[in-house]
Amino acid sequence: MTDTPQLGDWIAAFDRALSYRDVSGVADLFHDECYWRDLLAFTWNIKTMEGRPEIVEMLSETLSHVAPRAWRVSGQAEIAGNTVSSWITFETAAGVCKGRLTLVDGKCHILMTALDDLHGHEEPRGRTRNKGLTHRADPHRRTWSELRHEETRRMGHEDQPYVLIVGGGQGGIALGARLRQLGVPALIVEKNARAGDSWRNRYRSLVLHDPVWYDHLPYLEFPENWPVFTPKDKLGDWLEAYANIFELEIWQSTSCDKASFDAENGLWTVEVTRDGKPVTLRPAQLVFATGAYGPPREIDIPGGEEFAGTLIHSSAYQSGEAFAGKTCAVIGAASSAHDVCVDLWEAGADVTMLQRSPSIVVRSETLMDLGFEIYSEDAVARGITVDVADMLAASVPFALFPDQQRALYQDIRKRDAAFYDRLAAAGFDFDFGEDDSGLMMKALRTASGYYIDVGASDLIANGEIKVISGADVVALTPDGLRLGDGQEVTADVVVACIGYQSMNEIVAGIVSPEVASAIGPCWGLGSGVRGDPGPWQGELRNMWKPTVAENLWFHGGNLALSRFYSRFLALQLKARMEGIKTPVYRRPDPVQSGL
Repeated sequence: MTDTPQLGDWIAAFDRALSYRDVSGVADLFHDECYWRDLLAFTWNIKTMEGRPEIVEMLSETLSHVAPRAWRVSGQAEIAGNTVSSWITFETAAGVCKGRLTLVDGKCHILMTALDDLHGHEEPRGRTRNKGLTHRADPHRRTWSELRHEETRRMGHEDQPYVLIVGGGQGGIALGARLRQLGVPALIVEKNARAGDSWRNRYRSLVLHDPVWYDHLPYLEFPENWPVFTPKDKLGDWLEAYANIFELEIWQSTSCDKASFDAENGLWTVEVTRDGKPVTLRPAQLVFATGAYGPPREIDIPGGEEFAGTLIHSSAYQSGEAFAGKTCAVIGAASSAHDVCVDLWEAGADVTMLQRSPSIVVRSETLMDLGFEIYSEDAVARGITVDVADMLAASVPFALFPDQQRALYQDIRKRDAAFYDRLAAAGFDFDFGEDDSGLMMKALRTASGYYIDVGASDLIANGEIKVISGADVVALTPDGLRLGDGQEVTADVVVACIGYQSMNEIVAGIVSPEVASAIGPCWGLGSGVRGDPGPWQGELRNMWKPTVAENLWFHGGNLALSRFYSRFLALQLKARMEGIKTPVYRRPDPVQSGL
């Protein structure tokens, strides 16, 4: 890292052109192939502009009310050949912002801009944190615990939440913490009995496949002695403790049953059932934070009534203990299917995986070495905190991900060639995605069809978990299953690891099918691969940003995505509560008629 006048000259010219509203002059500072990724600062949206024409179009619509100013290079430049990168800061009419700039041969290749705080409503932290008490005698003193008890008693009754969050997993809890710090009254409703039960209630052997450096929650990192890979019950306990530490208002054992929006008064009417009793809530904003998925896909296999054994969806699977000595068939070959197969094998079952289509598999050790460079102990030692790592990751436009990931997976294939040879010899059908872009792209595009190997692959390669690839299950029989090629598979137990519907299907059951259809599916980039139809979106569909349904939002994903994007969703909600104008650039159109 070193200083360079190139960045300073570019940022000065950029600042000058913006101040004169010289949109064409701004465009001249960019390469023909260029990307501007904006997180709220200009668009009040999560939006990537690709190419000069899209940048010109965006600035023409937003520049007058955004009023950007005071652009500065922050810190030292990073130089690699003809490429120069640096962090930047600036302000807009709405707030203080930060971002990242990458120049190639003196012109901008990538610009990322992000709102960081709202003017007049800055998040209290560091030197501006709450004092917590006043050092004076007061006969009317109310202690912290008394105030908390009163706040909890009133919430949802005398006091209505501004934001209602449906779902108390890592997404809802992370967003709740962000809103709490910003002073936004929020209530989380969670169907389970305790915060963290969404993890505790899953199958007994589940452990996070992502490393600890990638999984921190906002404000409070895991301790330095926390295991690299977190067991699911330990994570559940952490989420429960976290919710208490950050004083979140959570109604457990509460279902969200029905919701309708009144555009005239700008409020939702939400019917919930809390501990068996109906309650009506009237929030302004409704956030669905139900994980990365919607409801489980139905097991739609003919012959279910004839099958004499046990048939369950993976969402209902908890342990293989009851199936010791049984013959078990697991439909699917992604993460849950692999984990369920291992759990059954450990319990003493005879296990066969029925693989319907190729899966992406990568060894955990390899992914740790090659795929988590900025989320690691070495990165921390180099001064790359989780917040810095998040911004580095966010500064790469999704359009550039496939090429980067293809290069990574070429290295992975070479490094682990013997591993893949063993899988192939066992009959396991693997690939690296339709365009060889690997696991991360598959996760973003379809949220399915991949596995980070933490032990199942050795059992498959050794024949201890049997595999039938290309297994198109056409029917259940009294003794098991029938495949499309006529083969009969005997099974006492069938576990269907067949995935989940999109998050908008939860909206169909709570708000209406028409609203859910108008919103369309969540996740996916419009890449055109199977499971992610076009057109190209440039960003993930419907996540953490305005949808076609007024005052209805989605928040979710793994711990890392929940951590990072919870801040931007919280800023959008805070701005609306405070009456700050939030003109959304390119709000999505309805997918189908219905709104």
